[in-house]
Amino acid sequence: MPDSGRLIAGRYRVGALLGRGGMSDVHIGTDSRLGRTVAIKLLKSSLAVDPAFRTRFRQEAQAAARMAHPTIVRVFDAGEETVTDEAGHDSQVPFIVMEHVDGRLLKDIIREGPIEAAEAVRIIDGVLTALEYSHRAGVVHRDIKPGNIMITKSGQVKVMDFGIARAISDSATTVAQTTAILGTAAYFSPEQAKGESVDARTDLYSTGVVLFEMLTGRPPFRGDTPVAVAYQHVSELPIKPSTLNPKVSPALDSVVLHALAKDRFNRYQSAVEFRADVETAGSGQIPIHRVGDEVGAGLFGAAPAAVTGSALALKQLSEDQTMVRTQRRPPVIWVWAGIVCVIVIVVAVMIWVLNLQPSVELPDSSRKVPTLSGQTYDEAQNTLLDLDLAATRAEETSATVPVDGVIRTDPPADTIVNPADVIKVFISTGPVAVIVPDVTNQAIADAQAAIEALGFVSGSVTAENSPTAAAEIVMRTDPSAAASESAGVTINYIVSSGLVTLQDLTGQSLVAASDLVNGESLRLVAIQKPDYTCTQQSGSPVKAQSLAPGDVPQRSDIELTYCAGS
Repeated sequence: MPDSGRLIAGRYRVGALLGRGGMSDVHIGTDSRLGRTVAIKLLKSSLAVDPAFRTRFRQEAQAAARMAHPTIVRVFDAGEETVTDEAGHDSQVPFIVMEHVDGRLLKDIIREGPIEAAEAVRIIDGVLTALEYSHRAGVVHRDIKPGNIMITKSGQVKVMDFGIARAISDSATTVAQTTAILGTAAYFSPEQAKGESVDARTDLYSTGVVLFEMLTGRPPFRGDTPVAVAYQHVSELPIKPSTLNPKVSPALDSVVLHALAKDRFNRYQSAVEFRADVETAGSGQIPIHRVGDEVGAGLFGAAPAAVTGSALALKQLSEDQTMVRTQRRPPVIWVWAGIVCVIVIVVAVMIWVLNLQPSVELPDSSRKVPTLSGQTYDEAQNTLLDLDLAATRAEETSATVPVDGVIRTDPPADTIVNPADVIKVFISTGPVAVIVPDVTNQAIADAQAAIEALGFVSGSVTAENSPTAAAEIVMRTDPSAAASESAGVTINYIVSSGLVTLQDLTGQSLVAASDLVNGESLRLVAIQKPDYTCTQQSGSPVKAQSLAPGDVPQRSDIELTYCAGS
Protein backbone atom coordinates (compact mmCIF):
# COMPACT_ATOMS: atom_id res chain seq x y z
CA MET A 1 0.00 0.00 0.00
CA PRO A 2 1.41 3.42 -0.81
CA ASP A 3 2.77 5.47 2.06
CA SER A 4 1.65 9.02 2.73
CA GLY A 5 3.32 11.37 0.28
CA ARG A 6 3.33 8.90 -2.58
CA LEU A 7 2.20 10.19 -5.99
CA ILE A 8 -0.22 7.92 -7.88
CA ALA A 9 -1.36 8.21 -11.49
CA GLY A 10 1.19 11.00 -11.84
CA ARG A 11 -1.08 13.60 -10.24
CA TYR A 12 -2.66 12.51 -6.92
CA ARG A 13 -0.58 13.01 -3.78
CA VAL A 14 -1.62 10.56 -1.02
CA GLY A 15 -2.04 12.21 2.38
CA ALA A 16 -3.02 11.15 5.88
CA LEU A 17 -5.22 8.09 6.51
CA LEU A 18 -8.87 9.05 7.05
CA GLY A 19 -10.38 5.61 7.59
CA ARG A 20 -9.92 1.90 7.09
CA GLY A 21 -12.48 -0.67 5.98
CA GLY A 22 -12.71 -4.31 5.02
CA MET A 23 -12.06 -3.62 1.34
CA SER A 24 -10.06 -0.39 1.29
CA ASP A 25 -8.20 2.41 3.03
CA VAL A 26 -9.23 6.02 2.52
CA HIS A 27 -6.67 8.84 2.51
CA ILE A 28 -6.99 12.56 2.13
CA GLY A 29 -5.17 13.65 -1.00
CA THR A 30 -4.36 16.48 -3.34
CA ASP A 31 -4.92 16.68 -7.06
CA SER A 32 -1.64 18.35 -8.07
CA ARG A 33 -2.97 19.16 -11.52
CA LEU A 34 -6.11 21.01 -10.37
CA GLY A 35 -4.93 21.97 -6.90
CA ARG A 36 -8.00 20.63 -5.09
CA THR A 37 -8.39 18.41 -2.04
CA VAL A 38 -9.75 14.93 -2.79
CA ALA A 39 -10.36 11.63 -1.03
CA ILE A 40 -8.37 8.67 -2.37
CA LYS A 41 -9.74 5.18 -1.78
CA LEU A 42 -7.12 2.44 -2.21
CA LEU A 43 -8.74 -0.98 -2.64
CA LYS A 44 -7.13 -4.24 -1.54
CA SER A 45 -4.61 -5.47 -4.06
CA SER A 46 -6.16 -8.97 -3.89
CA LEU A 47 -9.21 -7.63 -5.70
CA ALA A 48 -7.15 -6.71 -8.75
CA VAL A 49 -5.96 -10.29 -9.33
CA ASP A 50 -9.08 -11.00 -11.38
CA PRO A 51 -8.96 -9.39 -14.88
CA ALA A 52 -12.77 -9.43 -15.01
CA PHE A 53 -12.84 -7.25 -11.90
CA ARG A 54 -10.49 -4.68 -13.41
CA THR A 55 -12.68 -4.39 -16.50
CA ARG A 56 -15.91 -4.17 -14.52
CA PHE A 57 -14.30 -1.78 -12.02
CA ARG A 58 -13.39 0.70 -14.74
CA GLN A 59 -16.87 0.48 -16.30
CA GLU A 60 -18.67 1.03 -12.98
CA ALA A 61 -16.34 3.84 -11.97
CA GLN A 62 -17.08 5.56 -15.27
CA ALA A 63 -20.83 5.10 -14.68
CA ALA A 64 -20.53 6.53 -11.16
CA ALA A 65 -18.47 9.46 -12.47
CA ARG A 66 -21.34 10.45 -14.76
CA MET A 67 -23.68 10.92 -11.79
CA ALA A 68 -23.69 14.50 -10.58
CA HIS A 69 -26.10 15.17 -7.72
CA PRO A 70 -25.78 17.09 -4.42
CA THR A 71 -26.58 13.95 -2.39
CA ILE A 72 -23.98 11.74 -4.13
CA VAL A 73 -20.23 11.86 -3.51
CA ARG A 74 -18.66 12.59 -6.89
CA VAL A 75 -16.15 10.16 -8.44
CA PHE A 76 -13.41 12.07 -10.27
CA ASP A 77 -11.06 9.30 -11.41
CA ALA A 78 -10.30 5.58 -11.05
CA GLY A 79 -7.64 3.15 -12.16
CA GLU A 80 -4.88 0.80 -10.94
CA GLU A 81 -1.50 1.75 -9.57
CA THR A 82 1.49 -0.63 -9.77
CA VAL A 83 3.00 -1.12 -6.30
CA THR A 84 6.21 -2.98 -5.48
CA ASP A 85 6.22 -4.75 -2.10
CA GLU A 86 9.25 -5.40 0.14
CA ALA A 87 9.95 -8.71 -1.65
CA GLY A 88 10.21 -6.92 -4.99
CA HIS A 89 6.90 -8.24 -6.34
CA ASP A 90 4.67 -5.91 -8.33
CA SER A 91 0.94 -5.81 -7.66
CA GLN A 92 -1.94 -3.75 -8.96
CA VAL A 93 -3.76 -1.58 -6.41
CA PRO A 94 -7.14 -0.28 -7.64
CA PHE A 95 -7.85 3.30 -6.58
CA ILE A 96 -10.76 5.72 -6.71
CA VAL A 97 -10.41 9.49 -6.48
CA MET A 98 -13.53 11.04 -4.98
CA GLU A 99 -14.90 14.33 -3.78
CA HIS A 100 -13.60 15.12 -0.28
CA VAL A 101 -16.50 15.52 2.16
CA ASP A 102 -15.89 17.34 5.42
CA GLY A 103 -18.21 15.55 7.82
CA ARG A 104 -18.92 12.35 9.76
CA LEU A 105 -19.98 8.85 8.75
CA LEU A 106 -23.53 8.01 9.74
CA LYS A 107 -22.28 4.84 11.46
CA ASP A 108 -20.21 6.99 13.85
CA ILE A 109 -23.27 9.14 14.65
CA ILE A 110 -25.43 6.05 15.33
CA ARG A 111 -22.80 4.74 17.78
CA GLU A 112 -23.77 7.65 20.06
CA GLY A 113 -27.34 6.31 20.34
CA PRO A 114 -30.69 6.49 18.53
CA ILE A 115 -31.26 9.56 16.36
CA GLU A 116 -34.29 11.77 16.90
CA ALA A 117 -37.16 10.81 14.59
CA ALA A 118 -37.25 14.18 12.79
CA GLU A 119 -33.50 14.04 12.07
CA ALA A 120 -33.71 10.38 10.98
CA VAL A 121 -36.50 11.31 8.56
CA ARG A 122 -34.38 14.16 7.16
CA ILE A 123 -31.33 11.91 6.68
CA ILE A 124 -33.24 9.04 5.07
CA ASP A 125 -34.95 11.56 2.78
CA GLY A 126 -31.49 12.56 1.52
CA VAL A 127 -30.48 8.92 1.00
CA LEU A 128 -33.67 8.21 -0.96
CA THR A 129 -33.14 11.33 -3.05
CA ALA A 130 -29.71 9.97 -4.02
CA LEU A 131 -31.18 6.54 -4.82
CA GLU A 132 -33.99 8.07 -6.86
CA TYR A 133 -31.38 9.81 -9.00
CA SER A 134 -29.08 6.76 -9.32
CA HIS A 135 -31.91 4.35 -10.11
CA ARG A 136 -33.14 6.63 -12.88
CA ALA A 137 -29.58 6.56 -14.20
CA GLY A 138 -29.65 2.74 -14.15
CA VAL A 139 -27.18 2.35 -11.26
CA VAL A 140 -28.01 0.10 -8.29
CA HIS A 141 -25.83 0.74 -5.25
CA ARG A 142 -26.04 -2.75 -3.66
CA ASP A 143 -24.23 -1.66 -0.49
CA ILE A 144 -26.39 0.92 1.30
CA LYS A 145 -25.25 1.06 4.94
CA PRO A 146 -24.31 3.74 7.50
CA GLY A 147 -20.65 3.30 6.57
CA ASN A 148 -21.42 4.57 3.05
CA ILE A 149 -23.44 7.61 4.18
CA MET A 150 -21.82 10.83 5.30
CA ILE A 151 -23.33 13.86 7.01
CA THR A 152 -21.48 17.12 6.32
CA LYS A 153 -20.92 19.75 8.99
CA SER A 154 -23.80 21.72 7.49
CA GLY A 155 -26.09 18.66 7.79
CA GLN A 156 -26.16 17.66 4.11
CA VAL A 157 -26.49 13.95 3.32
CA LYS A 158 -23.92 12.37 0.97
CA VAL A 159 -24.04 8.75 -0.30
CA MET A 160 -20.84 7.21 -1.68
CA ASP A 161 -19.45 4.07 -3.36
CA PHE A 162 -22.03 3.77 -6.15
CA GLY A 163 -21.29 0.95 -8.57
CA ILE A 164 -18.34 -0.53 -6.68
CA ALA A 165 -20.39 -3.40 -5.25
CA ARG A 166 -21.52 -4.37 -8.77
CA ALA A 167 -17.93 -4.40 -9.96
CA ILE A 168 -17.10 -6.95 -7.27
CA SER A 169 -20.20 -9.13 -7.50
CA ASP A 170 -20.06 -9.40 -11.31
CA SER A 171 -16.43 -10.50 -11.33
CA ALA A 172 -14.89 -13.85 -10.39
CA THR A 173 -13.65 -12.75 -6.95
CA THR A 174 -14.05 -15.00 -3.96
CA VAL A 175 -17.10 -14.99 -1.73
CA ALA A 176 -15.05 -13.52 1.11
CA GLN A 177 -13.94 -10.60 -1.05
CA THR A 178 -17.46 -10.05 -2.34
CA THR A 179 -18.83 -9.97 1.19
CA ALA A 180 -16.23 -7.40 2.17
CA ILE A 181 -17.34 -5.14 -0.65
CA LEU A 182 -21.06 -5.72 -0.37
CA GLY A 183 -21.06 -4.76 3.29
CA THR A 184 -21.96 -6.63 6.43
CA ALA A 185 -24.81 -9.08 6.48
CA ALA A 186 -26.73 -6.71 8.77
CA TYR A 187 -27.82 -4.72 5.69
CA PHE A 188 -28.39 -7.60 3.25
CA SER A 189 -31.72 -7.88 1.48
CA PRO A 190 -33.29 -11.38 1.49
CA GLU A 191 -32.50 -11.75 -2.21
CA GLN A 192 -28.83 -10.88 -1.58
CA ALA A 193 -28.67 -13.40 1.26
CA LYS A 194 -30.10 -16.10 -1.04
CA GLY A 195 -27.71 -15.25 -3.88
CA GLU A 196 -30.51 -14.15 -6.21
CA SER A 197 -30.38 -11.30 -8.69
CA VAL A 198 -30.72 -7.84 -7.20
CA ASP A 199 -32.40 -4.66 -8.40
CA ALA A 200 -33.32 -1.22 -7.10
CA ARG A 201 -35.62 -2.70 -4.46
CA THR A 202 -32.54 -4.26 -2.86
CA ASP A 203 -31.27 -0.74 -2.14
CA LEU A 204 -34.67 0.18 -0.67
CA TYR A 205 -34.59 -2.81 1.73
CA SER A 206 -31.10 -1.82 2.91
CA THR A 207 -32.34 1.75 3.33
CA GLY A 208 -35.11 0.40 5.55
CA VAL A 209 -32.46 -1.34 7.67
CA VAL A 210 -30.55 1.95 7.97
CA LEU A 211 -33.73 3.79 9.03
CA PHE A 212 -34.44 1.08 11.65
CA GLU A 213 -30.90 1.44 13.00
CA MET A 214 -31.10 5.25 13.16
CA LEU A 215 -34.35 5.07 15.14
CA THR A 216 -33.22 2.33 17.57
CA GLY A 217 -29.43 2.45 17.65
CA ARG A 218 -29.08 -1.14 16.37
CA PRO A 219 -29.92 -3.10 13.19
CA PRO A 220 -33.08 -5.25 13.14
CA PHE A 221 -31.19 -8.56 13.03
CA ARG A 222 -28.13 -9.57 15.00
CA GLY A 223 -26.29 -12.86 15.34
CA ASP A 224 -22.99 -14.50 16.20
CA THR A 225 -22.03 -14.97 12.54
CA PRO A 226 -22.83 -13.23 9.24
CA VAL A 227 -24.56 -16.43 8.12
CA ALA A 228 -26.87 -16.31 11.15
CA VAL A 229 -27.78 -12.69 10.39
CA ALA A 230 -28.35 -13.43 6.70
CA TYR A 231 -30.65 -16.31 7.67
CA GLN A 232 -32.75 -13.94 9.78
CA HIS A 233 -33.11 -11.55 6.84
CA VAL A 234 -34.61 -14.44 4.87
CA SER A 235 -36.81 -16.08 7.50
CA GLU A 236 -37.41 -13.83 10.54
CA LEU A 237 -39.88 -10.94 10.77
CA PRO A 238 -38.40 -7.70 12.15
CA ILE A 239 -39.82 -6.15 15.30
CA LYS A 240 -41.28 -2.66 15.36
CA PRO A 241 -38.67 0.06 16.03
CA SER A 242 -40.98 1.39 18.78
CA THR A 243 -40.41 -1.87 20.67
CA LEU A 244 -36.82 -0.72 21.24
CA ASN A 245 -37.46 3.03 21.25
CA PRO A 246 -40.93 4.09 22.52
CA LYS A 247 -40.39 7.56 21.00
CA VAL A 248 -40.82 6.11 17.49
CA SER A 249 -44.29 6.84 16.13
CA PRO A 250 -46.66 4.18 14.70
CA ALA A 251 -46.34 5.97 11.35
CA LEU A 252 -42.57 5.36 11.22
CA ASP A 253 -43.11 1.77 12.45
CA SER A 254 -45.37 1.23 9.44
CA VAL A 255 -42.83 2.69 6.99
CA VAL A 256 -39.92 0.63 8.35
CA LEU A 257 -41.84 -2.67 8.37
CA HIS A 258 -43.09 -2.08 4.82
CA ALA A 259 -39.53 -1.35 3.65
CA LEU A 260 -38.32 -4.61 5.27
CA ALA A 261 -40.83 -6.90 3.54
CA LYS A 262 -39.15 -10.19 2.60
CA ASP A 263 -40.80 -10.38 -0.82
CA ARG A 264 -39.44 -7.57 -2.98
CA PHE A 265 -42.87 -7.20 -4.61
CA ASN A 266 -44.42 -6.43 -1.20
CA ARG A 267 -41.98 -3.69 -0.21
CA TYR A 268 -41.50 -0.23 -1.70
CA GLN A 269 -41.16 -0.39 -5.46
CA SER A 270 -39.32 2.90 -5.95
CA ALA A 271 -37.35 5.46 -4.00
CA VAL A 272 -40.04 8.02 -4.87
CA GLU A 273 -42.74 5.92 -3.18
CA PHE A 274 -40.52 5.27 -0.14
CA ARG A 275 -39.62 8.97 0.23
CA ALA A 276 -43.28 10.05 -0.04
CA ASP A 277 -44.25 7.70 2.80
CA VAL A 278 -41.31 8.88 4.92
CA GLU A 279 -42.47 12.48 4.52
CA THR A 280 -46.05 11.46 5.38
CA ALA A 281 -44.87 9.58 8.49
CA GLY A 282 -42.65 12.51 9.47
CA SER A 283 -45.75 14.71 9.58
CA GLY A 284 -47.41 12.26 12.01
CA GLN A 285 -49.76 10.53 9.57
CA ILE A 286 -49.70 6.79 8.92
CA PRO A 287 -49.15 6.24 5.18
CA ILE A 288 -51.46 3.95 3.25
CA HIS A 289 -49.43 1.33 1.39
CA ARG A 290 -50.79 0.52 -2.04
CA VAL A 291 -49.86 -2.29 -4.39
CA GLY A 292 -49.95 -0.96 -7.94
CA ASP A 293 -51.34 -2.75 -10.96
CA GLU A 294 -47.88 -2.71 -12.45
CA VAL A 295 -45.23 -3.82 -10.00
CA GLY A 296 -42.06 -1.82 -10.21
CA ALA A 297 -40.60 0.26 -12.94
CA GLY A 298 -37.29 1.19 -14.47
CA LEU A 299 -34.61 -1.24 -13.40
CA PHE A 300 -36.88 -4.05 -12.31
CA GLY A 301 -40.46 -3.38 -13.41
CA ALA A 302 -40.28 -4.49 -17.05
CA ALA A 303 -42.83 -7.03 -18.20
CA PRO A 304 -41.66 -10.66 -18.51
CA ALA A 305 -39.52 -11.21 -21.56
CA ALA A 306 -41.96 -13.59 -23.22
CA VAL A 307 -44.89 -11.24 -22.86
CA THR A 308 -42.88 -8.24 -23.96
CA GLY A 309 -41.48 -10.12 -26.94
CA SER A 310 -44.92 -11.31 -28.02
CA ALA A 311 -46.42 -7.86 -27.72
CA LEU A 312 -43.54 -6.36 -29.66
CA ALA A 313 -43.87 -8.98 -32.37
CA LEU A 314 -47.60 -8.34 -32.71
CA LYS A 315 -47.00 -4.59 -32.82
CA GLN A 316 -44.34 -4.98 -35.52
CA LEU A 317 -46.60 -7.33 -37.45
CA SER A 318 -49.48 -4.85 -37.37
CA GLU A 319 -47.26 -1.96 -38.44
CA ASP A 320 -45.27 -3.82 -41.12
CA GLN A 321 -46.80 -2.70 -44.40
CA THR A 322 -44.24 -4.62 -46.48
CA MET A 323 -45.58 -8.07 -45.68
CA VAL A 324 -47.56 -9.68 -48.54
CA ARG A 325 -49.96 -12.59 -48.18
CA THR A 326 -48.54 -15.59 -50.06
CA GLN A 327 -50.87 -18.32 -48.78
CA ARG A 328 -54.20 -18.92 -50.51
CA ARG A 329 -57.38 -18.59 -48.47
CA PRO A 330 -58.87 -21.90 -47.28
CA PRO A 331 -62.04 -23.13 -49.00
CA VAL A 332 -65.27 -21.65 -47.63
CA ILE A 333 -66.47 -25.08 -46.46
CA TRP A 334 -63.47 -25.34 -44.16
CA VAL A 335 -64.36 -22.05 -42.55
CA TRP A 336 -67.96 -23.14 -41.90
CA ALA A 337 -66.81 -26.51 -40.65
CA GLY A 338 -64.51 -24.81 -38.16
CA ILE A 339 -67.33 -22.57 -36.92
CA VAL A 340 -69.65 -25.54 -36.42
CA CYS A 341 -66.96 -27.45 -34.49
CA VAL A 342 -66.44 -24.50 -32.15
CA ILE A 343 -70.19 -24.21 -31.50
CA VAL A 344 -70.45 -27.94 -30.77
CA ILE A 345 -67.53 -27.79 -28.33
CA VAL A 346 -68.97 -24.74 -26.50
CA VAL A 347 -72.39 -26.38 -26.15
CA ALA A 348 -70.84 -29.61 -24.88
CA VAL A 349 -68.80 -27.76 -22.26
CA MET A 350 -71.87 -25.81 -21.08
CA ILE A 351 -73.88 -29.03 -20.69
CA TRP A 352 -71.02 -30.64 -18.75
CA VAL A 353 -70.70 -27.64 -16.41
CA LEU A 354 -74.45 -27.48 -15.74
CA ASN A 355 -74.50 -31.15 -14.79
CA LEU A 356 -71.62 -30.90 -12.34
CA GLN A 357 -72.63 -31.72 -8.76
CA PRO A 358 -71.08 -29.37 -6.21
CA SER A 359 -68.95 -31.09 -3.63
CA VAL A 360 -68.73 -29.87 -0.06
CA GLU A 361 -65.64 -31.92 0.66
CA LEU A 362 -62.18 -30.58 -0.07
CA PRO A 363 -59.35 -32.84 -1.22
CA ASP A 364 -56.59 -33.47 1.30
CA SER A 365 -54.26 -31.21 -0.70
CA SER A 366 -56.53 -28.13 -0.31
CA ARG A 367 -57.73 -25.92 2.53
CA LYS A 368 -60.44 -23.27 2.83
CA VAL A 369 -59.42 -20.03 4.49
CA PRO A 370 -61.65 -19.63 7.57
CA THR A 371 -63.42 -16.44 8.65
CA LEU A 372 -61.18 -14.86 11.28
CA SER A 373 -62.83 -11.44 11.67
CA GLY A 374 -62.99 -10.28 15.30
CA GLN A 375 -60.32 -12.71 16.55
CA THR A 376 -56.96 -11.64 17.95
CA TYR A 377 -53.82 -12.45 15.96
CA ASP A 378 -52.90 -15.30 18.34
CA GLU A 379 -56.39 -16.80 18.02
CA ALA A 380 -56.27 -16.45 14.23
CA GLN A 381 -52.82 -18.02 14.10
CA ASN A 382 -53.99 -21.01 16.14
CA THR A 383 -57.06 -21.41 13.92
CA LEU A 384 -54.86 -21.46 10.82
CA LEU A 385 -52.35 -23.85 12.39
CA ASP A 386 -55.19 -26.32 13.01
CA LEU A 387 -55.67 -26.31 9.23
CA ASP A 388 -51.92 -26.64 8.56
CA LEU A 389 -51.80 -23.06 7.26
CA ALA A 390 -49.13 -20.52 8.16
CA ALA A 391 -49.93 -16.94 9.16
CA THR A 392 -48.06 -13.69 8.71
CA ARG A 393 -49.06 -10.46 10.46
CA ALA A 394 -49.87 -7.17 8.76
CA GLU A 395 -51.34 -4.04 10.30
CA GLU A 396 -53.70 -1.35 9.08
CA THR A 397 -55.99 1.25 10.58
CA SER A 398 -59.71 0.63 11.02
CA ALA A 399 -62.52 2.83 12.30
CA THR A 400 -64.78 -0.18 13.00
CA VAL A 401 -62.57 -3.06 14.19
CA PRO A 402 -61.13 -2.73 17.74
CA VAL A 403 -57.37 -2.55 18.25
CA ASP A 404 -55.62 -5.96 17.83
CA GLY A 405 -58.70 -7.48 16.16
CA VAL A 406 -58.56 -9.22 12.76
CA ILE A 407 -59.87 -7.02 9.96
CA ARG A 408 -59.47 -9.37 7.01
CA THR A 409 -57.16 -11.93 5.46
CA ASP A 410 -55.34 -12.24 2.17
CA PRO A 411 -56.45 -14.50 0.51
CA PRO A 412 -59.94 -13.66 1.83
CA ALA A 413 -62.16 -16.06 3.78
CA ASP A 414 -63.58 -19.09 1.92
CA THR A 415 -60.73 -19.04 -0.62
CA ILE A 416 -59.31 -22.48 -1.48
CA VAL A 417 -55.55 -22.60 -0.85
CA ASN A 418 -52.73 -25.14 -0.53
CA PRO A 419 -51.33 -26.12 2.88
CA ALA A 420 -48.01 -24.49 1.96
CA ASP A 421 -49.62 -21.09 1.36
CA VAL A 422 -49.07 -18.27 3.86
CA ILE A 423 -52.18 -16.36 4.93
CA LYS A 424 -51.63 -12.65 5.59
CA VAL A 425 -53.73 -11.61 8.59
CA PHE A 426 -54.50 -7.89 8.78
CA ILE A 427 -54.71 -6.64 12.39
CA SER A 428 -56.41 -3.37 13.39
CA THR A 429 -54.29 -0.63 14.90
CA GLY A 430 -57.49 1.31 15.61
CA PRO A 431 -58.84 4.37 13.83
CA VAL A 432 -56.60 7.09 12.51
CA ALA A 433 -56.04 9.77 15.15
CA VAL A 434 -57.15 13.26 14.08
CA ILE A 435 -56.49 16.54 15.91
CA VAL A 436 -59.64 18.53 16.72
CA PRO A 437 -59.19 21.95 15.05
CA ASP A 438 -59.60 25.24 16.88
CA VAL A 439 -62.85 26.77 15.59
CA THR A 440 -63.39 29.31 18.34
CA ASN A 441 -64.51 32.76 17.21
CA GLN A 442 -65.94 31.28 14.02
CA ALA A 443 -69.58 31.34 12.93
CA ILE A 444 -71.28 28.05 13.78
CA ALA A 445 -71.86 27.15 10.11
CA ASP A 446 -68.17 27.68 9.24
CA ALA A 447 -67.05 25.74 12.31
CA GLN A 448 -69.27 22.77 11.47
CA ALA A 449 -67.91 22.68 7.92
CA ALA A 450 -64.30 22.69 9.18
CA ILE A 451 -64.99 19.95 11.72
CA GLU A 452 -66.84 17.70 9.27
CA ALA A 453 -64.12 18.12 6.62
CA LEU A 454 -61.76 16.20 8.94
CA GLY A 455 -64.15 13.26 9.31
CA PHE A 456 -65.78 14.25 12.59
CA VAL A 457 -69.56 14.38 13.15
CA SER A 458 -71.23 17.61 14.24
CA GLY A 459 -73.28 17.18 17.41
CA SER A 460 -75.36 19.46 19.60
CA VAL A 461 -75.22 23.26 19.60
CA THR A 462 -75.62 24.77 23.07
CA ALA A 463 -76.13 28.51 23.59
CA GLU A 464 -74.35 30.20 26.48
CA ASN A 465 -74.42 33.82 27.61
CA SER A 466 -71.31 35.89 26.88
CA PRO A 467 -70.51 39.60 27.19
CA THR A 468 -67.92 39.46 24.37
CA ALA A 469 -68.73 36.83 21.72
CA ALA A 470 -71.40 37.80 19.20
CA ALA A 471 -74.47 35.64 18.74
CA GLU A 472 -73.93 32.31 16.92
CA ILE A 473 -70.14 32.54 17.36
CA VAL A 474 -68.39 29.38 18.67
CA MET A 475 -66.81 29.85 22.10
CA ARG A 476 -65.50 26.28 22.58
CA THR A 477 -66.03 22.67 21.55
CA ASP A 478 -66.38 19.35 23.34
CA PRO A 479 -63.94 17.57 22.87
CA SER A 480 -61.80 20.69 23.05
CA ALA A 481 -59.46 22.02 20.36
CA ALA A 482 -56.09 20.20 19.92
CA ALA A 483 -57.48 16.97 21.40
CA SER A 484 -56.50 13.80 19.53
CA GLU A 485 -59.65 11.90 18.57
CA SER A 486 -60.70 9.21 16.14
CA ALA A 487 -62.43 10.07 12.89
CA GLY A 488 -66.20 9.74 13.32
CA VAL A 489 -66.26 11.12 16.86
CA THR A 490 -69.10 13.57 17.60
CA ILE A 491 -68.06 17.18 18.30
CA ASN A 492 -70.46 19.36 20.30
CA TYR A 493 -70.44 23.17 20.10
CA ILE A 494 -70.96 25.89 22.71
CA VAL A 495 -71.95 29.15 21.00
CA SER A 496 -72.77 32.63 22.21
CA SER A 497 -76.45 33.44 22.77
CA GLY A 498 -75.81 37.16 22.27
CA LEU A 499 -77.23 37.78 25.77
CA VAL A 500 -75.90 38.56 29.25
CA THR A 501 -77.50 37.85 32.61
CA LEU A 502 -78.56 41.02 34.47
CA GLN A 503 -79.18 40.78 38.19
CA ASP A 504 -81.45 42.93 40.44
CA LEU A 505 -79.58 46.18 41.14
CA THR A 506 -82.19 47.95 43.29
CA GLY A 507 -80.98 48.79 46.73
CA GLN A 508 -77.31 48.87 45.68
CA SER A 509 -75.34 52.09 45.75
CA LEU A 510 -75.39 54.03 42.49
CA VAL A 511 -71.58 53.80 42.11
CA ALA A 512 -71.45 50.05 42.70
CA ALA A 513 -74.38 49.37 40.37
CA SER A 514 -72.84 51.52 37.60
CA ASP A 515 -69.48 49.80 37.92
CA LEU A 516 -71.13 46.38 37.70
CA VAL A 517 -73.19 47.32 34.63
CA ASN A 518 -70.18 48.80 32.80
CA GLY A 519 -67.75 46.05 33.94
CA GLU A 520 -66.24 43.12 32.01
CA SER A 521 -68.86 40.66 33.22
CA LEU A 522 -71.77 42.56 31.59
CA ARG A 523 -70.39 45.29 29.33
CA LEU A 524 -73.76 47.13 29.33
CA VAL A 525 -74.20 50.91 29.26
CA ALA A 526 -75.32 52.43 32.60
CA ILE A 527 -77.36 55.67 32.39
CA GLN A 528 -77.88 57.41 35.73
CA LYS A 529 -81.40 58.91 36.04
CA PRO A 530 -82.07 61.22 39.03
CA ASP A 531 -85.50 61.30 40.72
CA TYR A 532 -86.11 64.68 42.36
CA THR A 533 -89.45 63.68 43.83
CA CYS A 534 -87.91 61.62 46.57
CA THR A 535 -85.62 62.61 49.39
CA GLN A 536 -81.94 61.74 48.89
CA GLN A 537 -80.69 58.98 51.10
CA SER A 538 -77.12 58.19 52.19
CA GLY A 539 -75.11 56.57 49.36
CA SER A 540 -77.78 57.29 46.71
CA PRO A 541 -79.02 53.71 46.31
CA VAL A 542 -80.65 52.60 43.06
CA LYS A 543 -84.40 53.05 43.29
CA ALA A 544 -85.32 51.33 39.99
CA GLN A 545 -83.76 49.89 36.79
CA SER A 546 -85.15 50.16 33.27
CA LEU A 547 -84.38 46.51 32.35
CA ALA A 548 -85.78 43.72 34.47
CA PRO A 549 -83.37 41.18 35.96
CA GLY A 550 -82.66 38.21 33.63
CA ASP A 551 -81.20 37.73 30.14
CA VAL A 552 -80.82 40.97 28.17
CA PRO A 553 -79.16 41.71 24.80
CA GLN A 554 -75.45 42.50 24.77
CA ARG A 555 -74.40 46.18 25.03
CA SER A 556 -77.92 47.30 26.06
CA ASP A 557 -78.57 50.68 27.74
CA ILE A 558 -79.99 50.48 31.27
CA GLU A 559 -81.32 53.43 33.25
CA LEU A 560 -80.51 53.40 36.94
CA THR A 561 -82.97 55.66 38.82
CA TYR A 562 -81.79 57.12 42.14
CA CYS A 563 -83.18 59.67 44.61
CA ALA A 564 -81.87 63.19 44.01
CA GLY A 565 -84.35 65.25 46.13
CA SER A 566 -83.23 67.40 49.00
